[in-house]
Amino acid sequence: MNYLAHAYLSFKDPDILTGNMISDYVKGRKKFDYTERVQKGIMLHRMIDEFTDNHPVSREIQKIFKPAYGLYSGPIVDVIMDYFVARDKALYLPSNLMEFSQEVFTMLENYTGIFPEKFARMFPYMKTQNWLYHYQFHEGIRNSLGGLARRAKYINESDTAYQLFIAHLDDIQPGYDEFFPELKAFSHQAFKSGN
Repeated sequence: MNYLAHAYLSFKDPDILTGNMISDYVKGRKKFDYTERVQKGIMLHRMIDEFTDNHPVSREIQKIFKPAYGLYSGPIVDVIMDYFVARDKALYLPSNLMEFSQEVFTMLENYTGIFPEKFARMFPYMKTQNWLYHYQFHEGIRNSLGGLARRAKYINESDTAYQLFIAHLDDIQPGYDEFFPELKAFSHQAFKSGN
């Protein structure tokens, strides 16, 4: 899953949220540099990723992108899933996605001093451009896929992924509808067991 899903699956706990958001930038034993609760957020992120990578729905959706992107089909699906998370209005009641995203950035602001260097460089852009809010729009997904392509060693372009996303929106929606409630239940159980 991508940033919005990881933020949502932190259940409004600031320490867990911080660990969940920085996890990809924390390698090896570096996780022990953080407080126990931030470490739990880092581990929750990794459990979410493992659950997602091994879920039959995720594997099925990856088949759409595999011919063009091979092993990168997983990260591409992670980005695309944030489109559906962003548009799932029931997740944010009684507030809305804009309020949720602002709440996330406000919580993260208190932890900027412990951000890994790469996340620290990226965070101001994430906040000022409100990536979490913009995942609900096609252009937000196009930009995010472009960012993935720039960071990836073996992807030369992202337009094919974007066109496949647009072409298969109606095919992916039922998969999201089946998958995300299962991921949410799994994540909530992992969150509770870590508290």
